[in-house]
Amino acid sequence: MQSGYGIYKHKIYNFNHNNKSMDKKLLQELNRFLGKAALNTYAGGGQEVGPEEAGFKELEFKEGGWYYKDSYTGFFQSWGREVVWRNQKPFWTQIYGGGMTAKFKNNTKFAHETFDFLKKALSAGEKQENFQPRGPKSFSDSDWEYSCEWNGDITKFEGHEKILFKKEVVFTHNFLGGLILAR
Repeated sequence: MQSGYGIYKHKIYNFNHNNKSMDKKLLQELNRFLGKAALNTYAGGGQEVGPEEAGFKELEFKEGGWYYKDSYTGFFQSWGREVVWRNQKPFWTQIYGGGMTAKFKNNTKFAHETFDFLKKALSAGEKQENFQPRGPKSFSDSDWEYSCEWNGDITKFEGHEKILFKKEVVFTHNFLGGLILAR
């Protein structure tokens, strides 16, 4: 049987992948935690915390032995990283970056409208049973459309999201991430 990203697209885990020893229950717990963290931080309008690095914005969520931090910088074009710790050890991460297309890079009002829609899209979909690294595969509201495509599973993935307004691409992000496997 073939293994790889395309075969088990959008599942939480893939035991034919490189991580046969990872416990299925633990990966489901991670996925549920990521779903809660998303709804309690940027996507859910969560409160920013004092950043560790100048010029960054940071949001955090904690539950039990799990801790999540989203740290990003920029506005029209931004780069960021999400990290999950389990029992005070780095466990999972995702990096992302991109932003407004060239036509809209200086339109602050429109960028804010785009980011408000992005938050709606990132909050949409079923986040706790199925792996969803950013938003759902598709989401729309009036003239706005969001789409997200990714390959892989919660252990290792890469993808791309975009927002269209009146059928024109106005925002894009690329992302990749997965488990952190220490010695």
